[in-house]
Amino acid sequence: MQVCAGAMMMCSFGLAPASLVVLPANRVLTGTPAANIMDNKPIVNIPPFGMCTSLANPQVAAATAAALGVLTPMPCMPVIPAPWVVGSPTVLLGNMPSLNMNSKLMCAWAGVIQILSPGQVTVVIP
Repeated sequence: MQVCAGAMMMCSFGLAPASLVVLPANRVLTGTPAANIMDNKPIVNIPPFGMCTSLANPQVAAATAAALGVLTPMPCMPVIPAPWVVGSPTVLLGNMPSLNMNSKLMCAWAGVIQILSPGQVTVVIP
């Protein structure tokens, strides 16, 4: 399925799902703006996932150390160093592969962000 604005995402270390934000820069709609692999900017495209539980996150590590080793979640602030992986290389959107349901995004704090719901159910891409 083609992923578009409003798609639901979840991070493996986040405590709440988040909704993908896609700006209409690519000028392709599937009801709402369609996404490509470069829609990976924190806050602009990827909102926080509630609280973060990854000890790779310095805030979580510091709070856990202060609590004598008891895991203490801290507010999520995604740090995305690379685009979505793999996308659909046969369907280009703004000269980049389109985002599909199987795409994954890595957070610098060791989280894996995946698509739970594509945001639409009418456009199918490979």
